[in-house]
Amino acid sequence: MIEHLNTVCYRFKSVENSWTLPVYLEHGGYAVWKEIVKTAPDPKDLIEVIKRSGLRGRGGAGFPTGLKWSFMDRNAPGPKYLICNSDEGEPGTFKDRQILTTNPHQLIEGMLIASYVMGLDVGYNFLRGEFALPFQRCESALAEARAAGLVGASILGSKLNIEIHNILGAGSYIVGEETAMIEALEGKRAYPRYKPPFPAVHGLYGQPTTVNNTETLASVPMILAQGADWFSGLGTEKSGGTKMFSVSGHVNNPGVFEIPLGTSFESLLALAGGLQEGRSCLVVIPGGTSMRVVPGAEMLTSEMSYEGMEAVGSAIGSGGLIVMDDRTDIAQALAVMMEFYQHESCGQCTPCREGSGWVSALTARLAQGLGKPGDIDRLYAIAKQIEGRTICAFGEAISWPVTSFIQHFRPQLEVGIASNESSENCT
Repeated sequence: MIEHLNTVCYRFKSVENSWTLPVYLEHGGYAVWKEIVKTAPDPKDLIEVIKRSGLRGRGGAGFPTGLKWSFMDRNAPGPKYLICNSDEGEPGTFKDRQILTTNPHQLIEGMLIASYVMGLDVGYNFLRGEFALPFQRCESALAEARAAGLVGASILGSKLNIEIHNILGAGSYIVGEETAMIEALEGKRAYPRYKPPFPAVHGLYGQPTTVNNTETLASVPMILAQGADWFSGLGTEKSGGTKMFSVSGHVNNPGVFEIPLGTSFESLLALAGGLQEGRSCLVVIPGGTSMRVVPGAEMLTSEMSYEGMEAVGSAIGSGGLIVMDDRTDIAQALAVMMEFYQHESCGQCTPCREGSGWVSALTARLAQGLGKPGDIDRLYAIAKQIEGRTICAFGEAISWPVTSFIQHFRPQLEVGIASNESSENCT
């Protein structure tokens, strides 16, 4: 399966000046877009190709891309918008920035194709505020594409008008939620919106809007160039194509690896250099810290696919895979995660605003060895009270790591319970 590595989004990682227009054109770039502009194919046919390819959202939720595109009413009055979610704030995830830095033209082409298919007028590429180099590369690529007549008014001499803009955010985790991103683009505080109405009906400035992840949109030109069967054939029946994984933690060669979905975790771990000699895999977070954790022994027999991760009680999420070996202090690891989520809670929903503080305080107490009898049960109960009771999925981002760590590693957390004598003096 190794021969399929780096064939879709991360294919230019070793190509000099890969972010420039001449290099992208040399490798067949914009050929699909030029053909679309020239022949004006039926958008419904292109949606069917995306559906047959099995492409699912690569940002976390894994929603079928073609189905999402089909929700857009091309005949709705007024302007319609595309938003590319390049915020990438999920801890452990650093794959989208590789596309933005090494392959921005393929993302621009994907945004143009998506805009044509859904009849959208303007696309916004919303980048995380800390992404200085990715933003520079995207701005340079966009200027090249506009100068070549590929973006803007009267594209390639046609009557087609599609504008694209790169936007820098302010470094907020919650803005990665699609409706919070819409609020931020409107100049408001990044509070997630109640749904319904969904963005496809009432999105940016009250107009129909589609939000897709960077890797999702960057996959589109290759799918249309090579065919739906080619892409779906790279993965499994339920998980089409390749997926970029950010592998970090206790591995010898951390980095980004694009692999066919369905590849074994053991193979991905080998690509990342494996664990240090003599160490064993204790726990793995498969898709960013908001996902449920999986014991290492279970992960070693699993496959990296949507159904494979579901089978071990977790999810691919954003592809931010964190490996922890047998030296890991479970209580300390959980406390660090919960400190982050407390800090990043937007505060709009009471269960999240108040609960995140309680969860962070309890996990910190356990990590310090000052836990009280009943703290773990209390922690579990609070997490479950947050889950499913917030406007967005931030509640699950807090709850799932807590409940899964307790489910699989309760004895390690119980080490943080102080003796009866010590606990009497705890505050």
